[in-house]
Amino acid sequence: MFQITELPSGVRVATAEMAHMESVSLGVWVGVGGRYEPARLSGASHFIEHLLFKGTPRRNAKQISQTVEGIGGYLNAFTSEENTCYYAKASHEHIDTLLDVLTDMYVHSRFAAADIDKERGVIKEELLMYRDQPDHYVHELLTETLWPEHPLGRSLTGTAKTLDAMDRRALLDFKHKKYVAANTIVAVAGHCQHDDIVLRVEKMLALRRNGRSPTFAPARERQRTARLRFFHKNCEQSHLAIGVRGYSRHDSRRYALKALSVILGENMSSRLFQVIRERHGLAYSIQSSTSYFADTGALLISAGLDTKRLHRALALILAELRKISKQPPSAVELQRAKDYAIGQMRLGLESTANRMMWIGEHLLAYGTIQSPAEVEQQIAAVTPADVQITAADIFRNNRLNVAVITPSKDERGINALLSF
Repeated sequence: MFQITELPSGVRVATAEMAHMESVSLGVWVGVGGRYEPARLSGASHFIEHLLFKGTPRRNAKQISQTVEGIGGYLNAFTSEENTCYYAKASHEHIDTLLDVLTDMYVHSRFAAADIDKERGVIKEELLMYRDQPDHYVHELLTETLWPEHPLGRSLTGTAKTLDAMDRRALLDFKHKKYVAANTIVAVAGHCQHDDIVLRVEKMLALRRNGRSPTFAPARERQRTARLRFFHKNCEQSHLAIGVRGYSRHDSRRYALKALSVILGENMSSRLFQVIRERHGLAYSIQSSTSYFADTGALLISAGLDTKRLHRALALILAELRKISKQPPSAVELQRAKDYAIGQMRLGLESTANRMMWIGEHLLAYGTIQSPAEVEQQIAAVTPADVQITAADIFRNNRLNVAVITPSKDERGINALLSF
């Protein structure tokens, strides 16, 4: 299903051939993100992501987007804590165009002083925009609470202070040290042939064999009791985000944690949705998810609530977490959760874009690409006891973190509820 070739430069090329598809999705990945940044360069990876769209000697910003959109394609990028990806999708007939644009951006971006100043202002507006979206901002506050005074706890966009301090030299120096061949992956999924893609990448992405994958500061776990980040704001709803530190992507317990997350809140038949919305009518939506990093991770729960219902909802959520940590789910409930997780994964991988993401994420994270069948086997092997043991392990006060954005001023009342 997946093929990997390492070029003489050290760049890895990985493909998933889907001959029945019309489209092809292509991503140029670099193994660097927010957690690799020193405090003074917080936001550098995201800043550089923006600048790669601003122009090269061959194309200005408008021409970059026109070249891809003019063939009916799509072009975008994202920055996360541990990687950055520039990706495009179009009909397979235009693979050369996609590869040419992305490699041109990746290697030859100008980093013009005027573009840097302009984009600095754009990112500051992005910061303010997220501040005005409490359902988004509450997750930033939760991240700071989960990993205080650590790169994982910083905003990926940086701060106004760090953005102002970054000049062209600092950004280029960061890029030259991190955007190296050994830290670069080209992932392609869709209507393609591996050997053909390898030849095209070798021709268009001519990097020297130098550099090495960057290192990062390990996450510290010194929490002793539950922590609350309380943010008073005049808004229509109260926004609640709960984070319980979990496991790294290398921990085999992550499969039981995934099943636990599905049981708790990943769909409308989940426990939290049924209790909080259907039984008590306290929220329009409530959801859970998992996040994994190289050395840590978390189970996340979030909801938007009427402020008068905030205390009751939080108490009910924590009660459900205590319940599953003491009593395993039934075999029937767990089977539904496993079938849901496997089914969602299969549906997602029908997309060339999602399969390209699978390639890039796995190859950067593990140095190899897990097959979906291998993941399915691990999920299928989870037992009710595994879920209960996992819940009992993570649902403890020294792992519990809560962020709230609310018009209420009752911080003490919320804090009093925080206990397993």
